[in-house]
Amino acid sequence: MDRLDVTEMFHGIPFPGHLHTQESLQLALRFPFRDTDVLIVSYPKSGTTWMQEIVTLVASRGDPHLNQTVPNWTRAPWLEHHYSAAVLEASSPTQRTITTHLPHHLLGPALQGSKAKVIYVSRNPKDVVVSFYHFHKMANFLPCAGTFEEFLNKFLEGTLNFGSWFDHFKGWTSQMASMDNLLHVTYEEMSLDLHGAIRRVSSFLECPLVEEEVNKSVQHCSFAGMKNNNMVNYTLIAHEIMDHSKGSFMRNGKTGDWKNMFTDEQNQYFESVFKSKMHDCTEFVWEVQDQEETHAKDHISL
Repeated sequence: MDRLDVTEMFHGIPFPGHLHTQESLQLALRFPFRDTDVLIVSYPKSGTTWMQEIVTLVASRGDPHLNQTVPNWTRAPWLEHHYSAAVLEASSPTQRTITTHLPHHLLGPALQGSKAKVIYVSRNPKDVVVSFYHFHKMANFLPCAGTFEEFLNKFLEGTLNFGSWFDHFKGWTSQMASMDNLLHVTYEEMSLDLHGAIRRVSSFLECPLVEEEVNKSVQHCSFAGMKNNNMVNYTLIAHEIMDHSKGSFMRNGKTGDWKNMFTDEQNQYFESVFKSKMHDCTEFVWEVQDQEETHAKDHISL
């Protein structure tokens, strides 16, 4: 199923037709979650792949065998993708790891009453839009990125594939008070303290690891380790679908990379839109580790 030029509009949100159909999206909204399921939720380019690796390693107590032999889209399939029904049917009868980019207002009803553990992964939206822009250049199933100025405007308007980052973030994080089975982990947290992030995830999943197992997990889900792992870096995907000559899926893994892309005017415009859209949120801070200025922090108040 190529459908590289097809866009599926679903509840007003565009999704790439190469991966989604109306049927697969409808099935996702009716999915019968099990209490033993682990659901990784994110807006694209927020650290999804990283969390897939962490969850796999926690479940295997640091043993990298699955991470190195089974593609991540098989280990932790996207719920709304057209292939997921067959993969999930053949998956473990006990704990399943599932991934989704769906917003809470669509998927929330299916989770109601379930004890499935949900891990929401977020990232500084300025880094998200830069990473998503570069991804559009290599992913032939996504529309032409255009200039960064054009892409940034679409991101802020919420008209890119997968919809509004603002709605996605607010929809899921607003559930923190009412869902005790929801854990929020940031990309920045994983970047600054991967060891601590793995411990936090393992505790949430009720699979506490001993120090040796944590250290092995850190080793195998470091950015360098993932970038060189064919089960993670998407080099197994056909060139016609993902053109690695135009970029790398695992690009640089840095936080604060937006500073190399945004002009002062773009940053000011982003800040004004951000404050307007997020004024009703409680305060949240992304700490950004600048690898050249290790003490630099980027604070965004929600």
